[in-house]
Amino acid sequence: MADFADRSLGVGYRGGSLILLACLITSLGVWYRQAGSISVNTVASPRIEMFYWTAILFSQTLGTALGDWMADTNGLGYERGALVFAGALAVVAAAYFFTNISRTLLFWSAFILTRPLGATVGDFLDKPKADGGLAVGRFDASAVLVALIVALIVFVPQRAAPHPSRG
Repeated sequence: MADFADRSLGVGYRGGSLILLACLITSLGVWYRQAGSISVNTVASPRIEMFYWTAILFSQTLGTALGDWMADTNGLGYERGALVFAGALAVVAAAYFFTNISRTLLFWSAFILTRPLGATVGDFLDKPKADGGLAVGRFDASAVLVALIVALIVFVPQRAAPHPSRG
């Protein structure tokens, strides 16, 4: 969808990002108006699940467009683009720990930012050196990321949170 906005509509990644942001805000607004909340903890019926998946669709696509916009159009490249999104995620994490900003707002902000971070890191590992990447290759880059994910699952303590309807 991001490439469609860039190539077919001719609005570029910036324009595509703005269109997708408007679609995401609209979908979250309709969800909030219908359900009174946009928290994922309220996804307990087919109607609310429809709102949830619509927001996921727009937020994932927005994330991709943002990654392409930062890395390609703005000329940051993959490495610096990844650092921008990692820094933005660090700001969201700090807001979670040190402020009373809505946890739902912080969730959606972090959710959106993880997509461009993943895309720019993936492109940085995969793309040829001439294009600003490391030319690691998709299989090797995927193997590194899988190993990192497995290591985090194994070594970072996990605990189940109480279900919102029971707590």
